[in-house]
Amino acid sequence: MTVMIPTWVGGDLVAVEKLEAHQKGLRHKAISVFVMHGQEVLIQRRAMGKYHTPGLWANTCCTHPHWGEEALTCAERRLDEELGLTGLTLNYRDRVEYRAAVGGGLIEHELVDIFVAEVAARVTPIPNPEEVMDTDWVTLADLAARTRATPDQFTPWLRIYLEKHAQQIFA
Repeated sequence: MTVMIPTWVGGDLVAVEKLEAHQKGLRHKAISVFVMHGQEVLIQRRAMGKYHTPGLWANTCCTHPHWGEEALTCAERRLDEELGLTGLTLNYRDRVEYRAAVGGGLIEHELVDIFVAEVAARVTPIPNPEEVMDTDWVTLADLAARTRATPDQFTPWLRIYLEKHAQQIFA
């Protein structure tokens, strides 16, 4: 299935196929979600079949809105598609921009709407094996330490969020 995502080309926002946006390093819209329980965050390990960053740990979920899809709708959709999580209250935190090589000559140049869901108790995800191979609850302090000690086990964007945008996301 071809997925068209909102991408800036020559200053205009247009629909571009997702893989093409990554191959050309075009700036495009994205969302990222962090599900939190106190100081713990739910992280996921990306499935080995993903076309970039397979097997790496990432935040709870992230993706690109489809053309014409609102960011909140996209975040809710993707939590369900990747982790079987529904009914969470997502709070918009901020918009950040980053550019990072993700392997195989692909580049993520994203303008990301960040959402956080605070849960009263740890939720139990039901991972879609085509998307997610593992999940874990970790404290923010432990996650930050792990990303510094073994950065190659984590996606570039998760490392960027923790290094440059933690105050915006977790304050």
